[in-house]
Amino acid sequence: MTIRPFLKWPDKRLKTAAEPVEEITDEIRTIWNDMIESMDAMPGVGLGAPQIGVMKRLAVVDCSDERGQAVRMANPEILHASVQLRMHEEASPNLPGVSAPIDRPRAVTVRFMDVDGETVERDFVGLWATSVQHQIDHLNGKMYFDKLSKVKRDRLIKRAQKLAR
Repeated sequence: MTIRPFLKWPDKRLKTAAEPVEEITDEIRTIWNDMIESMDAMPGVGLGAPQIGVMKRLAVVDCSDERGQAVRMANPEILHASVQLRMHEEASPNLPGVSAPIDRPRAVTVRFMDVDGETVERDFVGLWATSVQHQIDHLNGKMYFDKLSKVKRDRLIKRAQKLAR
């Protein structure tokens, strides 16, 4: 396993939708393993493949207390989202040093291809749901701060650029 470097905002790949995965291969499994290693090194609770420059619809999420419970997803899509929202302070290694409170549905049902290439549906709640939604945004070329007003987004980006100097 390898810790891969994170792309830095505003790399155009972070604004580009990732390509679907046709089948689960050893190459895909290696990418997932590298993603988990990179996520744990952050440390973080999720990672989308575009964040490390891999333009495939792959995501990993691990919000467990003990770690080692990562869910590997290919082509994840939200089938259902709860009406009830949950606010969480979100951040990204692609724009380090800043974060913002983001409201997202508290629970989601997601369909994805698992490590065996099987299509499964799974419910995620709380932080797990927040992280899955955050990763799907990355797969669609969106960042968490795209959910902010233009004024708040511009202020956040300016603050991150100042910290990077």
